[in-house]
Amino acid sequence: MKVSLFGTCLVDMMKADIGIATVELLEHLGCEVDYPEGQICCGQATYNSGYLEETKPAMKRMIDIFENSEYVVSPSGSCIYMLHEYPHIFKDDPVYGPKAKALAEKSYELTQFIVDVLKMEDVGATFNGKVTYHPSCHMTRLLGVKNAPLTLLKNVKGLEFTELPKKEQCCGFGGTFSVKMGQISEKIVDEKVEHVKETGAEYLTGADYACLMNISGRMQRLGVPVKVIHIAQILNSR
Repeated sequence: MKVSLFGTCLVDMMKADIGIATVELLEHLGCEVDYPEGQICCGQATYNSGYLEETKPAMKRMIDIFENSEYVVSPSGSCIYMLHEYPHIFKDDPVYGPKAKALAEKSYELTQFIVDVLKMEDVGATFNGKVTYHPSCHMTRLLGVKNAPLTLLKNVKGLEFTELPKKEQCCGFGGTFSVKMGQISEKIVDEKVEHVKETGAEYLTGADYACLMNISGRMQRLGVPVKVIHIAQILNSR
């Protein structure tokens, strides 16, 4: 099975180790992985800020870059959801409308791809530690991926899973929201940090690095000694 990695901006520029873990995991599961050159931002930040027309060239670039891919997989539910918005955005475009629909139909968040496409619930990972999981808003509420990450985590040997209280609450990041509404964002993430502390977990994981980055930054400032690790890195642990 051939898979094209959609790296995302944050992974590409700030956390390449998440991208590496994703590739290694997919290859371990028997996939042939490539990384189409020329991929750029999916356009989520500017689109959510109201700059639709200005964002369309970037979206078209992404559609073209992945046009010949068999599957498109990313370690970010939020960014994959953005690709699923493309058919709506280009619904009246005779050229990019059909191409956008084709891209959305073959695009998956990493854990969603493993469980729903590869039909695997145990990837043979081993990770020793007490772990809690933050479900990101875009991935759960919009993309609709809720159970796949938990299924995979609960089959990791040595991992002690503990549920995050009020897990459905936003972490306060929200892309540009955290910049435009910084004080409100801070209060929201403070609540999230308190819930993480309640679990007694050694590790916080999730499937969207943007959320993890936000929570991690706040925990560091507050002196909370919980380690943050992307789910791809846990599933790639042997």
